[in-house]
Amino acid sequence: MKEQIQKILEKIRPSLQMDGGDVELVDVDEAKGIVKVKLMGHCAHCAMSQMTLKMGIEAEIKKQVKGVKEVVAV
Repeated sequence: MKEQIQKILEKIRPSLQMDGGDVELVDVDEAKGIVKVKLMGHCAHCAMSQMTLKMGIEAEIKKQVKGVKEVVAV
C-alpha cells in the first residue's frame, strides 16, 4: 500500500511544486486506513491547504488505493 501511495504522490507533486509547495509521505496505518502526509513549502501555510489535502490528495489516493479511509496532514 505504501508504494502505491508514494507513486500517486509522485504524480501529484509537480502540480504542488508549481505553486511553491510539496508533499511528503510520513506514515501509512494500513489497519486503520489512515495516511499521514506533511505539506511543505507554500502548501504548509496556504489557506487552501485543507482543500488541496482533502479534495486533491485524499480523493486521488482513495480512488486508487483500496482500504484508505482518510489522509491527514501532520
